[in-house]
Amino acid sequence: MLNVEDLSRIKGFRFPRSVIGYAVWAYHRFALSLRDVEDLLAERGVTVSHETIRGWVARFGHQFAASIRRGRPAPADKWHLDEVVIRMNGKAHWLWRAVDANGDVLDILVQPRRNKDAAKRFFLKLFRRGGLPRVLVTDKLGSYAAAKAEITPGIEHRQHKGLNNRSEASHRHTRRREKIMGRFKSPGHAQRFLSVHDQAAALFRPKRHRLSAKSYRHARSDAFDLWNEYTAKLTA
Repeated sequence: MLNVEDLSRIKGFRFPRSVIGYAVWAYHRFALSLRDVEDLLAERGVTVSHETIRGWVARFGHQFAASIRRGRPAPADKWHLDEVVIRMNGKAHWLWRAVDANGDVLDILVQPRRNKDAAKRFFLKLFRRGGLPRVLVTDKLGSYAAAKAEITPGIEHRQHKGLNNRSEASHRHTRRREKIMGRFKSPGHAQRFLSVHDQAAALFRPKRHRLSAKSYRHARSDAFDLWNEYTAKLTA
């Protein structure tokens, strides 16, 4: 993945695409800080500051996320939705997340409320990007039912705490990164980071417990090939 001799550079950037792609991959694939990624690159002969890496992550992360979304197969027709509180600057915000029946994250939205209007905004964003599912599974928060009744009354809606473990489990990686980062700095920061992080996770965490060792190695190799392909297409 990392080739320090690669001469393919993005206009205006000193380092080649392969170095930038590796830094963004390492930051989102593992529970690492920017300084950790700086050390990984230093061990490979690349001297770059963590602030430069921060700029790469902010500038190019969304391009990787968009490429992953475009290349992903159509989601399963049963979607699980959940919301979890995240605190920033002493204020509570809500991270809304939708995953399909395979556990792949479909979309997220960070909002200051979890009322009906917030649920409607999330539904509209989700349906605009992913179409309509056959079934929605949520917890018993009344905002989901109220918003769905106005937007898509024909979709089957199942509300039960025990049915939504798949969506709730997807928050664990967020909590882990939130701890390493010392909390998110703002709603925009959380939205930008998690929009990329969740897509990278979908590509590089192919449900290992369901695969044989051989199948997992093939899936991992395919993921690396795709990341290299996306890296080659980065633009300033």
